Amino acid sequence: MPDRRVLVFPSAAELGPALASLVAARAQRACASDRGRFCLGLSGGSLVSLLSKQLPAVPGLDCSRWVVGFCDERVVPFDDPESTYGLYKDQLLSKINIPDSGVLAINPSLPVGECAEDYARKLREAFPGEEIPVFDLLLLGMGPDGHTCSLFPDHPLLEETQKTVAPISDSPKPPPQRVTMTLPVVNAARCVAFVSTGGSKASVLKRVLEGGGGPVLPAGRVSPSRGELLWLLDEPAAASLTLQVERPVPGAQL
Repeated sequence: MPDRRVLVFPSAAELGPALASLVAARAQRACASDRGRFCLGLSGGSLVSLLSKQLPAVPGLDCSRWVVGFCDERVVPFDDPESTYGLYKDQLLSKINIPDSGVLAINPSLPVGECAEDYARKLREAFPGEEIPVFDLLLLGMGPDGHTCSLFPDHPLLEETQKTVAPISDSPKPPPQRVTMTLPVVNAARCVAFVSTGGSKASVLKRVLEGGGGPVLPAGRVSPSRGELLWLLDEPAAASLTLQVERPVPGAQL
């Protein structure tokens, strides 16, 4: 098992600043290392608004040596409200000093299979010499069915071991065409942080974190081989848990 920590905050309002602080701290650590850069993978959903509100407010934030990719993406035009890149571009990337060359986005004009291959090529170029790209931090969400990235329960992509990026044309959640990082990439990260809020997630979180109730859900298959695994929850999401959790005080370093 990786070094798993489950951290519970009173509400999403308290979770947001802690998440921004986590990103900033890991960025500072990575940029000070021999690698000299910070590689961050982003997911959509509620993470977009949380990060866009809190990250630009971090004092002295320097994103000039960041590389940002997307854990999964919908194959839609960037101006479509379903585009994760489009949302981040408007709400976050325009507010921080990350160079355009540091943002790895799909080419949504390509057919879904070619789109996945093109994005995999971009990852190879951004992570030279790495058979599987190693991100410093991946930020993941989880759906009410336990899916993460665009890896859905009982889907064949859960067993993919060769590709770093895979296409999906039959997503049970619209839009149907997407590209997604595969589990080998997710589990190669130095740190994976799930962010899950709201009472609607309570029952599936209990199943993912405490087991039982059938096959292991996709989010439960995230287990970084040499990294940390963090779950950042608010009290409603954590309401059904019986395992031991941490409740950080405001301003605590995660």
